[in-house]
Amino acid sequence: MLKVLGSIVSRTVSTLVGGLRDVLERLIELPRNIKQAGLLALDMFYVSVAMWAAVAFRYGHTDFKLGSIEIMCGVFTLLVSAVIFLRLGLYRAVIRFMGQQAIWAIITAVSYSTLVLGGAVFFAQAEVPRSMPFIYWGLAMLGIGGTRLSVRAYYQAKLRSMSENVIIYGAGASGRQLLTALNHGDQYRAVFFVDDDIRLQHAVINGLQVAHPDHIEQLIAAHDITQVLLAVPSASPERRKEIINSLVGLPVYVRTVPRITELVAGEASVNQIQDIDLDDLLGREPVPAKPELIDRCITDKVVMVTGAGGSIGSELCRQILTAAPRELILLDNSEYALYNIERELRASLENADLEVNIVPLLGTVQDQRRLESIYRTFAVNTVYHAAAYKHVPMVEYNVAEGVANNVFGTWYAAEAARKAGVDTFVLISTDKAVRPTNIMGASKRFAEMILQGLAQRDTHTRFCMVRFGNVLGSSGSVVPLFREQIEQGGPVTVTHPEVTRYFMSITEAAQLVLQAGAMGTGGDVFVLDMGEPVRIVDLARRMIRLSGYEMDHDTHVGEHIDIEFIGLRPGEKLYEELLLGSNVTGTGHAMIMRAEEECLSYGQVHHYVSELMRYCDALDCDGITKVLRAAVSGFTEHEVRHDHLWTKQGQVGEQPHAPTVVSNVKELFPEKSP
Repeated sequence: MLKVLGSIVSRTVSTLVGGLRDVLERLIELPRNIKQAGLLALDMFYVSVAMWAAVAFRYGHTDFKLGSIEIMCGVFTLLVSAVIFLRLGLYRAVIRFMGQQAIWAIITAVSYSTLVLGGAVFFAQAEVPRSMPFIYWGLAMLGIGGTRLSVRAYYQAKLRSMSENVIIYGAGASGRQLLTALNHGDQYRAVFFVDDDIRLQHAVINGLQVAHPDHIEQLIAAHDITQVLLAVPSASPERRKEIINSLVGLPVYVRTVPRITELVAGEASVNQIQDIDLDDLLGREPVPAKPELIDRCITDKVVMVTGAGGSIGSELCRQILTAAPRELILLDNSEYALYNIERELRASLENADLEVNIVPLLGTVQDQRRLESIYRTFAVNTVYHAAAYKHVPMVEYNVAEGVANNVFGTWYAAEAARKAGVDTFVLISTDKAVRPTNIMGASKRFAEMILQGLAQRDTHTRFCMVRFGNVLGSSGSVVPLFREQIEQGGPVTVTHPEVTRYFMSITEAAQLVLQAGAMGTGGDVFVLDMGEPVRIVDLARRMIRLSGYEMDHDTHVGEHIDIEFIGLRPGEKLYEELLLGSNVTGTGHAMIMRAEEECLSYGQVHHYVSELMRYCDALDCDGITKVLRAAVSGFTEHEVRHDHLWTKQGQVGEQPHAPTVVSNVKELFPEKSP
């Protein structure tokens, strides 16, 4: 009998709860003004009931009669309370997201209503108990405030059931701000703080307990944690790396809030949760820039950047702008890229209240006459030559065009600078230029030798080059590719288990380029300290694990993403080098070295450039490779097998039947060579 009765009660309660849920869902869908009017009517009903119930509670029974004076006092209180509730904004707050301010507004409104009731009863000499207004205050708070809090609690419970459980690593000011931001959203629900500060452990901050980092694994298992959010923006790179290393292998997605420098500069806010940067994985402490070096070639000068819309060129432009040049010339052959960087730089000028004239110019570095005209017209002082094709396989597929852009583009840009009397010309080079195995690397090494040859002439222009490895976030970088593959569920593709690369942040690389350019004396090859090389497969594993996935199919915890080895792409090496030899000296900057390397005379460079032009005009990839083999040290075993046009014509190993002139520039050597 009891079981049957319990079952009936359970079903009845379940039906009532379900009905209430349906009513709430339908109420939410109503227009806002109708909901506000309905809530006001409901509050006035609570006020009326609270006044009547206050008298009943005081008398201890409901068998009492109210006279006309008492009724008039009640009506007056009801009307004035409606005005008070409206004026105090009780109906502007959304109940589902009602915060502390809204709760104080309710307390204030009910308190004013109680004062109105007490005053009306006192001045009208109404025959009600003197304690009646105090009882009314409690009952009105229970009805008006309790209803709102119940609705809010219902929706918060519903949101919690739909949100992901997360741990906030860091219980400092940033962690507390992040918790506040999460509480106002419906995507994440913080269940614990984690902090290595002994003074905070086992304390409760804003309703969350602070746990020791050693307990993270148990917390993840016990509370179904899906993400760990790092809120340690002021931690050093080494400390951030230690924290991330401790989280690698746990079945959670690790994300972070912006760094303290971004927060202080106003470039980001604490609630902007983002993926772990490779900077954090590398844990490199950037060496502070030397402003005097950056300013030497930039401040109050006319500066030009070729390839200004590219990843390296655009970052150079951003940092050049902060050094206050007199004029900044942007050159790029991509209209869209040029438009984007110009718009960004102009917005930065407005925000920083700087006055720099920005000149966007469309053009190719293979047009020497236009380049020389630009240099002379704008009286350019410094040129940063970042325009180049840098993607190894893409240049292997387009040999003639890759060489034309990287080699002839450098020749024309540098020759035009020499003739126009530009003070400083800086070439952005790559570690792939050292003992290259691909056309891109060989073309960049030959571009270096062009500047070394030009520096041997009697010239006003200082030519130098800066060589470094992979930059994070650049076009073709492996990190965005891995992230995209992880988001798609894998597999993550790696070329070879032993392939390694040097990495540096794009911001740090651009800073060092600007400083190195100021130290050149003529023909200098500067090499940036890239730290230790990173195995790409290790990087892939860490990114997979920090995204909350596993790779071992023997484990049954979480989802799995595989790593697939696809083999080295055309022209790729297992590892890169930064130096041709061991003859390297310091420069006074901890991150910049000066390499003493073999070079060609200007006459030799002149001869090889002439040969390359002839073979490029004929689209003869074999001839191009033959010249680069003769000119570039270490480039000996390359074979043309992947150029699409060359292979489609079936000309592998032989000349095309009808050579086509493809040069779109004027005469290569308008002056006689010495």
